[in-house]
Amino acid sequence: MSMTDPISEETHPVRLRVNGISYDIDIPPRRLLSDALRHDIGLTGTHVGCEHGVCGACTILVDGKPTRACLMFAIGAQDVEITTVEGLTRQDGTLAPVQQAFKDCHGLQCGFCTPGFLTTIAAGISDNPDPDQEQAREMIAGNLCRCTGYQNIVASVLRAAELQREEDAS
Repeated sequence: MSMTDPISEETHPVRLRVNGISYDIDIPPRRLLSDALRHDIGLTGTHVGCEHGVCGACTILVDGKPTRACLMFAIGAQDVEITTVEGLTRQDGTLAPVQQAFKDCHGLQCGFCTPGFLTTIAAGISDNPDPDQEQAREMIAGNLCRCTGYQNIVASVLRAAELQREEDAS
């Protein structure tokens, strides 16, 4: 190899199923799932904050469970169903209950952390469809927002649960 040869990295074919769609991509074995979603698939709603799994901005759903995409290799995400914040929106373009609740309760400011909150809360109200305020706070305890207090986010959790219950009852 001469000094002018580009450094090439071995890649592997991977099939990821994201928001109900299969994507075939070739990626290096150490590509993080957050990077694969953003750069290889083009779903930029998953944000990367701390890159250490602490802030929760990159939270996605893997088989319905909140997962830090910055802590998972994409190659290990084959054979699972991945849901990103883009996948929360209904096929007709209407907002899911958790998205509508954030809008109704002003649950965001700059919006950087919002995708991680939305996926976390979507899974949370699926597990606990009628949380009280303390349970709502616990539900979002692993997600950090640097802009605001959490009052409007907690109100959004309670409103999302209310909207989801109404939708399930109809």
